[in-house]
Amino acid sequence: MNIKTLTLGERGFPERLANIPSPPKQIYHMGADLGELLDRPCVTIVGTRSISAYGRQVTVDLAERLAEQGIVIVSGLAFGVDFQAHQSALDVNGLAIAVLPTPLENVVPHNNRDLAEEILEGGGALISEYPEGTKPAKQNFIARNRLMAGLGDAVVITEAGEKSGSIYTANFAHDQGRTVLAIPGDITNLGSIGTNNLIKASKAGIMTSYKDVLFALGFYERKPSARRIKGRNANEQAVIDLLLKGISNGDELLERSELSASSFNQAITMLELGGKIRPLGGNQWAPY
Repeated sequence: MNIKTLTLGERGFPERLANIPSPPKQIYHMGADLGELLDRPCVTIVGTRSISAYGRQVTVDLAERLAEQGIVIVSGLAFGVDFQAHQSALDVNGLAIAVLPTPLENVVPHNNRDLAEEILEGGGALISEYPEGTKPAKQNFIARNRLMAGLGDAVVITEAGEKSGSIYTANFAHDQGRTVLAIPGDITNLGSIGTNNLIKASKAGIMTSYKDVLFALGFYERKPSARRIKGRNANEQAVIDLLLKGISNGDELLERSELSASSFNQAITMLELGGKIRPLGGNQWAPY
């Protein structure tokens, strides 16, 4: 592992983090040049680990659209919204920064190690303030949120319960003078209580489109290149390629993909869970 260390006050230490309350004394990072990444506009996207279909859909759209505009997506590599924000940015060949609550040698959750590798391979970076050997601790997960807030020009919460850790990120961002936006949710959904409360308390502006983020940051939308949806393996890509050709019927997709029924069903399930395709009903499918 090629891990680099930057100390507070040292040349090259991120200004975004040096100027926040309780700045980290040092940061450890690996991947692309951190200075070059942070010279780009950055947006932090966070939310619940128990992501709903609605939360996944809005997170996918937001992360992909912003990444297509050249904006670096910052999140925490956790399950749920964090995972989806990172993955969606990578799916359109965008850049991502993951901030860990553990040393870089110990990526958590362990199931997301492959995603961490994809972030690095895609030109992004991993960041932590914890040296090798530091054991995971609950308070470190909360403290990490101030760094995610500090790295973003804006912070967006797409879905969050009443006691979601994302509320800490929103509060840190508010204290740091960052732009905070939240997506309003179904008032009957417990997973939307946090975002709705932030809006009611005027701690977050309402966001209903990625264009709201661009406007808040004073950016002009540029025309992105043609979108390319990527599968995580050859089976998923075979299904995606057929969908992009206009084939939507499940039976025809199965036949033309030349996959076994079990492999096809697994590909369809993972693509839907990943927010890359959506069911239209009647065994019809479409890409997002």
